[in-house]
Amino acid sequence: MSRPSVIRFVAVAALVAAAACSDSTSPTNREPLPVLQTAQAPDLGTLARTVPGFGGLFLDNGVPTVYLTDISKRGPVERALGVFARGRGFAPAAIRVLQGKYGYGDLDRWTQAVSYEAFEQGGVVFVDLDEAANRVVVGVERGASHANVRSLAARLGVPVEAIVTRDVDPIQNVATLQDQVRPVVAGLQIHFGGFLCSIGFNAVSGGQNSFVTASHCTNTQGGVEGTQYFQSLSSQPNSFIGTEVADPDYVRSRGKSSACPKGRRCRFSDASRAAYAAGVPFTLGGIAQTSAPNNGSLTITGTFNVTSEGNAVVGDIANKVGRTTGWTQGVVTNTCVNTGVSGSNIVQLCQTFVSAGVGGGDSGSDVFGLTGGSSVRLLGILWGGNGAGTQFVYSPISNVEQELGPLTTF
Repeated sequence: MSRPSVIRFVAVAALVAAAACSDSTSPTNREPLPVLQTAQAPDLGTLARTVPGFGGLFLDNGVPTVYLTDISKRGPVERALGVFARGRGFAPAAIRVLQGKYGYGDLDRWTQAVSYEAFEQGGVVFVDLDEAANRVVVGVERGASHANVRSLAARLGVPVEAIVTRDVDPIQNVATLQDQVRPVVAGLQIHFGGFLCSIGFNAVSGGQNSFVTASHCTNTQGGVEGTQYFQSLSSQPNSFIGTEVADPDYVRSRGKSSACPKGRRCRFSDASRAAYAAGVPFTLGGIAQTSAPNNGSLTITGTFNVTSEGNAVVGDIANKVGRTTGWTQGVVTNTCVNTGVSGSNIVQLCQTFVSAGVGGGDSGSDVFGLTGGSSVRLLGILWGGNGAGTQFVYSPISNVEQELGPLTTF
């Protein structure tokens, strides 16, 4: 099949791209004039220099709110933040002023001092000048010592009441389905030749660590020619992950007794298997999870875990995670459909249709049903869709294993 001629077929259609204001002096017997007049968030350091006793700015249920060490000095606040307040629907007189204990300058100096040394202790997640608390806040991993933070602050001359220590979760790098991710899980972008596809699922076949993707996500659809795969792009270091090792030939019709229509080439699955290169970490049964279905997010927030395999019936809810449209979900509308591939003489036998979003580059994606929590039932491999991107087609897992042989998928 010639990939560039495919229009309604969701193949590897995603090609790899080549890839101020200045201070002014004021008479000493007058309040300093505001330096910043903007509806955008003002620079807090500038406010600290122009508003006496300024201790922090934040929005409290949308209301601009300011800490002052002397709450009688609200005149400079209204002048400095008038445009900012109006831009959020409040008159300057509606700015809320709270009694602050510490000035912003002191808090900033203490924050920098604590931050410089705190991370050496281990378990410290962040150090922040918290404008909404008028304090220096140190976030530590659960179970880490609060006393160590307080001791450090005392040694640095920071008032004990100026420090707040909180238990928080650690902050991790955020990856997307199009980034290089290790260990490798289903749903991630893969690159081969000049095209992009998605990983369908990890599997072990005859003791060989592998992943399954679509047959047309190889250099030649049907037949093994040793396509090499990279995750996520070949231009990245350490991106080579594996080589195609299983991809049955398409079979021509052998007359009326054949399931394959006249003049066509057929298979029961658009699926191929690649063997992982030595040392590539992967998660058997792992599928990348984004925040929610059908919202377009590609940011990975967790992992689905394959705990079973099965086929779907009309009316079931099916899901997929792919590098282009992320997690989409919809209703199974048709099963065991002999499906012609636009622009080719290929018919995929006994395929399943799902009314859910899809886009170019999603080919090879995992298809699954939710079974509870993060557990899912593996249903098959996505390979195509309609031109509107509102329906995808997949090869059922039973068809995939009929052609690739038994696979351990979880």
